[in-house]
Amino acid sequence: MSVGRLEGKVVLLTGIGGGMGRVTAQLFAQEGATVVGCDLNPDSAAETVRLVESEGGLIESSAPVDLSRQEDIEKWVAEAAERHGRIDVLYNNASLPRFAPFAQTSEEDYLFTIQNELHLVWHACQTAWPHLAAVGGTIVNIGSGAGIQGVRSLPQAAHAAAKGAVIGLTRQLAAEGMAEGIRVNCVSPGVMATPPVLAMFEQFGEQAPVAPVIERTIDGKPGDPRAVAYAGLYLASDEAQWVTGTNLVVDGGASAIM
Repeated sequence: MSVGRLEGKVVLLTGIGGGMGRVTAQLFAQEGATVVGCDLNPDSAAETVRLVESEGGLIESSAPVDLSRQEDIEKWVAEAAERHGRIDVLYNNASLPRFAPFAQTSEEDYLFTIQNELHLVWHACQTAWPHLAAVGGTIVNIGSGAGIQGVRSLPQAAHAAAKGAVIGLTRQLAAEGMAEGIRVNCVSPGVMATPPVLAMFEQFGEQAPVAPVIERTIDGKPGDPRAVAYAGLYLASDEAQWVTGTNLVVDGGASAIM
């Protein structure tokens, strides 16, 4: 029998309640991981648990966990480490941005986005760091195409600032993690077929702000969230044991095609 690519690993996964977090939880559990998830919404997190368990996977959920509160992160990580005796992977999936044109972005919305896209990654990495160092573990951060390329049709300055910082933080943590045996990598998705993107198309049709980006993809469609999960699976697995400090772009080629 084949062994799963994450067999025996304890994976902390943020934002399991839907979208990329849900499909990542399902895929990682299928590959043998014990998924220790968290989310702000107890009901959506419970549905992810139901789906994973129905497929025979191992998953736990803590919800509500507000990742903008450092004390919530510390409690979640400490309880996971106590229950399982180790943490092998931290997968920073969760984010909660607010969008507006740069000139009209309020201070409140800017700080909210930085808090919920950058600070939560910083604090989760810092909290899990000693546990990862103990086993030579790995961190996978979720960046964004917004962190590497501007888009005229999308009012996303705060989001771009936060995700660009996540990509930069990934590289620095990879450098510092070498002494601890910790690998740190990033996956930057393009426009994926997540609930917010699908709702945008339902509201605006072909005039959706993301349409110009999707037109440049390999198939002219939003990406399947599982494509991001598979990229994260590779970086979280031992197959990537000589990979650190990289930003793997999963955007259907949109950032490479003019």
